[in-house]
Amino acid sequence: MTEKALRMHTDLITVSGRIGIVDIGSNTVRLVIYDVPDRMPVPMFNEKAECRLVEGMSKTGTLSPAGVKKAINSLRRFVRLSQAMGVEKLDLIATAAVRDATDGAIFVQQIESEFSIDVCVLSGSEEAELSALGLIVGVPKADGIMGDLGGGSLDLVCLEKGHCKSYGTMPLGHLRLQEMAENSISKARVIIAEHFSAAKWLEQPPGKNLYLTGGVMRAIARIFIEQMNYPLHVVDNFTMRADDALDLSRLMSGLSSSTLRKISTLPPTRVKSVPYATEVLGSLIEVTKASHVVFSGFGMREGQMLQHLPEEMRHQDPLIAGAETLAERTGRFSLNGAEVANWVSPLFPTSNEEDVRRTLAACLLSDIGWNEHPDYRAEHSFYRALRLPFAGLSHADRVFIAATVFVRYNGDPNAKVVNDVRTLLDPEQLGKVDSIGRAIRLAHTLSGSAPGLLSLTSLERKDKKLILHLPGYSRVFQSETVDRRFRGLCKSLGISGSISKY
Repeated sequence: MTEKALRMHTDLITVSGRIGIVDIGSNTVRLVIYDVPDRMPVPMFNEKAECRLVEGMSKTGTLSPAGVKKAINSLRRFVRLSQAMGVEKLDLIATAAVRDATDGAIFVQQIESEFSIDVCVLSGSEEAELSALGLIVGVPKADGIMGDLGGGSLDLVCLEKGHCKSYGTMPLGHLRLQEMAENSISKARVIIAEHFSAAKWLEQPPGKNLYLTGGVMRAIARIFIEQMNYPLHVVDNFTMRADDALDLSRLMSGLSSSTLRKISTLPPTRVKSVPYATEVLGSLIEVTKASHVVFSGFGMREGQMLQHLPEEMRHQDPLIAGAETLAERTGRFSLNGAEVANWVSPLFPTSNEEDVRRTLAACLLSDIGWNEHPDYRAEHSFYRALRLPFAGLSHADRVFIAATVFVRYNGDPNAKVVNDVRTLLDPEQLGKVDSIGRAIRLAHTLSGSAPGLLSLTSLERKDKKLILHLPGYSRVFQSETVDRRFRGLCKSLGISGSISKY
């Protein structure tokens, strides 16, 4: 890394409080502010301004004058907002347009002079590395090629089971490509082919994944979701067969702007360049021989944010860390979610690591609906869990956790809200959702969601029988509701049950 980049990455490596990242990109300038408790940070503010700094650069070699003006105005707002929000560390990161423009250094000097904040202009490999680090937060064992497509560049990383092996960058950003090709898709194909032919390292063994990040790729993912009638409208970790993605990409690259406007909610400024982005996507699928395409909601900004965290925090599970933070902020009496997870664990003693993790997350989130109206508690909690803004969740994870919380609040697992997404789980997982949700509900009933009581009780599964152990000396656990919910749990498991007092 450059000296300035290294300095920015290590200045406040143990910072706590709030971190702000300003991404001065080729198309947009975006501010994201992260709240940093004792765990993986949570984004608390996110705003972008479309400045199109790269517009016209393929001909002039310089930044767009109108874009520079818009960017400076946006930075004035973002810097002041950061100060008002108590941000302790604000990073200004510039990417391809500023890096490649002949007047990029002048633009940087203008920013640093006005705001007295250093601007880190990332090299292509640095930008690619940060994008990969952000991706790996949500996909720790990512294996394949990652492509981060911006307005000015395509940054590429070869990943082997979560480790970055090689980097590359190409001037194939969707705005720049459109200009270089003079608004001709056929010319764009030739330009793309010339660049890819010189990057033999992209030709990976068949069967690996292609991971995609960047604003335009997320926009494309939303169109794919709509066109496929996919049941979950969450971009992060949206996964599809590469053959299907290739077909849709080739179809979209040939559509007119008027047709794209009819089939999508793309903003007018994005419509014209999306066909060039899909042309890059299709070519990437072909050259990498990927089996599946995985879209990510995380990338360079998250990678930059991670540089400020202590080593132990960087390796936290973002789902569990996020769920713990949310539970602390929304729970009533601080009944520990890990305690609940341990209490229900005897139900499925041979659960794999994936289901144990999902169950823990559901238990951590099992009190998030306590202050909702009782008639809507289950539904609101379901949607809140389904749309968690954390990394590290597959779409199956989301449905498992949300449906479990739904049942915990007495929701019917066959209700329409669950039926809409139940195809993302197999029948065995759906059975576990019902049983675990009922067990969590029983745990909260026994304890009143208060700490210190649940640990006095326990579940024991013996073959085809479930035993609920209760202390005989205490009347606090004697309840018709406890009996009824325990019987419901046993019925869900398809086994008999008894209550034992010790």
